[in-house]
Amino acid sequence: MTSVSLWRPSGRSATRLIFALGGIVLGAWAPLVPVVKQRLGVDEGTLGLLLLCMGVGSILAMPLTAYLTSRYGCRQVISVSAAGLCFVLPLLATGGTVWLLALTLVGFGMVMGCTSVAMNLQAVLVERAEGTALMSGFHAMFSLGGIIGSGAVAGLLALGVTPLAASVAVSVVMAGLLLLARPGLLERSEDGGAKSPAIVIPQGVVIAIGVLSLLAMLAEGGVLDWGALFMIEAHNADLGLAGFAYTAFAITMTIGRLMGDRLRTTFGDLKMLIGSASLATLGFLASLFLPTAIAALAGFLLVGAGISNIAPILFTLTGKTKRMPANLAVASVLTVGYVGIIAGPAAIGLIAHATSLKTAFLLLCGAMVVIAVSARAIHSRV
Repeated sequence: MTSVSLWRPSGRSATRLIFALGGIVLGAWAPLVPVVKQRLGVDEGTLGLLLLCMGVGSILAMPLTAYLTSRYGCRQVISVSAAGLCFVLPLLATGGTVWLLALTLVGFGMVMGCTSVAMNLQAVLVERAEGTALMSGFHAMFSLGGIIGSGAVAGLLALGVTPLAASVAVSVVMAGLLLLARPGLLERSEDGGAKSPAIVIPQGVVIAIGVLSLLAMLAEGGVLDWGALFMIEAHNADLGLAGFAYTAFAITMTIGRLMGDRLRTTFGDLKMLIGSASLATLGFLASLFLPTAIAALAGFLLVGAGISNIAPILFTLTGKTKRMPANLAVASVLTVGYVGIIAGPAAIGLIAHATSLKTAFLLLCGAMVVIAVSARAIHSRV
């Protein structure tokens, strides 16, 4: 008997492990981006197009994952897609041509998109079965995984380890997490294997939830890609201080998710959704209108805390809707929301070019207001 079979994780523990795995692989990819740029000798524009390939792969795979989970269950789909992540990560560190890397990034995006939908469906079903708030904690594991993955690869590269060896080491760790988690993953989704359409089209309130998810992910991507430049342009921050914009955001987002399930149990999802969006709104307003760079940095702390539990709550609401089966609804919401991550930073850039970056961030603030104002109506229709 192997050591893996001696311990059978609960659905809750298995879901946490898979969310951590997803965060680790995305975190591990981040320090490899400059390595790839240097190896291929491409400019920023070409690199941007390459990174877009990953998003395209995810968008292609996410709608199909509803069908796959319906037919094969979360356990089989996550096992195959997460194993794909373990396999593809080292390929990202070795691709020798632009076209080869582009194809690899499409594949990476597809297995990442498939894993994302299946693990969030697993999370919805486990939370529903246990009858208590768990989603924020699952997403906190994703955030922690990102910190671990990026820190591990960056540290190994700093020690002189080759990119291939560093990525292989991370893949081995991820494979171990997958083996530990697999026995606790759900064999079937809620429909017991009933046929699902190959292409998912959101319906009813699921469309509205998807739009709110898009707005939340748009704000998250905006801070990630444009936060430092915003600090420089709007507050004349030096480069060192500006770099802490996303760091502040990420720290409070992770803390907020770690505390989120307890807060949701205490206050309820509706109050938490309104309060979270309102807090993020306050944070954006502080970063926009307070006069100093330090005060703006404090604003990003509030934005991270506010946004931290919006997506988890929206996924919980997605799982409760009767308009669509959970596997279809989760795939729909993730697909719509992911457009915010892919297209959002580019849209912010266009708006900033036409007006100013401060105007673009004011629109992100408006997105948080939309979530706060819409929350009650959407919650009542679930």
